[in-house]
Amino acid sequence: MQFSAQTNKTRWVIIAASFVIVSLILWNTYDFFQVFKSEERQKMEILAESVKTINNSDPTTDEINLPLQVMNSNETIPFIVTEKDGKISNTRNIDPKIEEDPQQLQFLLNRFKKENDAIIIQGAETSQYLYYGNSSLLTKLKYYPLALVLIIVLFGFIVYNFYRSTKIGTQNKLWAGMAKETAHQIGTPLSSLIGWVEIMKADNVDETTVAEIEKDIERLQTITDRFSKIGSEPILERINIVKETEDSMHYLKARFSKQVNFSFTGPEYPVLMSLNPGLHSWTIENLVKNAIDAMKGKGDLTVAVIDDNKYIKICVSDTGKGIPKNDFNRVFEPGFTTKKRGWGLGLSLTKRIVEEYHDGKIKVLRSEIGKGTCIQMTFKIT
Repeated sequence: MQFSAQTNKTRWVIIAASFVIVSLILWNTYDFFQVFKSEERQKMEILAESVKTINNSDPTTDEINLPLQVMNSNETIPFIVTEKDGKISNTRNIDPKIEEDPQQLQFLLNRFKKENDAIIIQGAETSQYLYYGNSSLLTKLKYYPLALVLIIVLFGFIVYNFYRSTKIGTQNKLWAGMAKETAHQIGTPLSSLIGWVEIMKADNVDETTVAEIEKDIERLQTITDRFSKIGSEPILERINIVKETEDSMHYLKARFSKQVNFSFTGPEYPVLMSLNPGLHSWTIENLVKNAIDAMKGKGDLTVAVIDDNKYIKICVSDTGKGIPKNDFNRVFEPGFTTKKRGWGLGLSLTKRIVEEYHDGKIKVLRSEIGKGTCIQMTFKIT
């Protein structure tokens, strides 16, 4: 527990430090942006003075040489000069295609008006207005924080996925090891039970009793086989999913209280699919047992198999306590349980069997607190 708490503390310190570093970078970038923007404003004010000097000077004199040099030195900042009535009189650093199209030029002028305040060029008789846009450097700097945030988000997403994949891989190895060890441990007493059944037969014990014990031994063998398959590639067979589902439900029906009203609906014709019988039976057993637990051993339980031509849907419905909507996805997470003595592995293993081994989907189709739940498995017919 102490190690876990220390790990969480370290994780939060790293997250906080990363947030502070990113905030400093963004603030510093914003500060640079404001400095460059201020410098460009000063350049354009000097350029406006040059335009004013040119307008008020005799073109035949040398007075306009310096102002012309100032104007020609500006090769990065686009600008448009308009008369008092709004008519465009001069442009600089504008795309020639835009200059030739009055509509696009007017659109660009409106954009400049939003980006920066106009600079008034006061003339002897009338005034002009200089509108300018941001240089390419300033535009790149403007979008730099956004690019930085996207890179950080992408990096965080990659780290999260790596961490999640590693965690899931570790959990899978742990489950597989526990499952195989469980199968191994069950195998020893199971062999002894088979021997005792043979002795009971030799002693002419009641056949009905022996038959029931044999059924339970067969069930234990099935459970052992299930656990041994976890962590390995199961063998799939072409079987009738309708009959396999119904048989699994009937086996459970005979072993639960009569206070649970079982019902089954499904096609009267066979639907062949590639399944592992043992693992499919396990999924039905897990869902049925969870439903009975939710009803506290009393209520109506329905297993329905639906064929809609492209998909087979198996719905297990109960009249239990229901699941809150925000827990619809969490119920399939390893370790999540509402039971005092539960491990929270049943539905997570069911999800793995359905989605990884049988290429299907499982979800909480609907649920209402105090009225019941319906969990649906969907398989593509192949």
